Amino acid sequence: MKKTLCRGLLGALLLVLAGSLPAATPPDFTLTTLDGGHFRLAAQRGHWVIVNFWATWCAPCIKEMPELSAYVARHRDRIAAIGIAYDDTDPAELKAFVAAHPVAYPIARLTLDAALPGFAAPRVLPTTYLIAPDGSVVRRFDRPVGAAELGAVTGLP
Repeated sequence: MKKTLCRGLLGALLLVLAGSLPAATPPDFTLTTLDGGHFRLAAQRGHWVIVNFWATWCAPCIKEMPELSAYVARHRDRIAAIGIAYDDTDPAELKAFVAAHPVAYPIARLTLDAALPGFAAPRVLPTTYLIAPDGSVVRRFDRPVGAAELGAVTGLP
């Protein structure tokens, strides 16, 4: 009796969990960048994509930006990136910040009350997602990430 009850409860739990899992469809979003352009994730298919959540007040975020920028610049033909300022900083202040900390990829702003379709809200910053050329999320880093770690996954040094 206990064995049957446990199997039934386990089966019900698995059905509930299966219904709450994200779909296998690759995530997609379109963001307006600080320079007025648009970045659409699905348009990057065929390239690795780095989706980096950061904030102006986050010291580890600022520290990782030059290395991420150099990595993206070095592999521009194989890697795309978007920096997402997950920050309520005024857009003019954000533009000034980016002018003082330039990077080789576009920056967009996502306020703390907004959601990015297909992605969980970051619990820590920086949070970086690595998207494969087929559009699937292959890795999430909930900490600063560097070229060596990205290269270990992408195969690009």
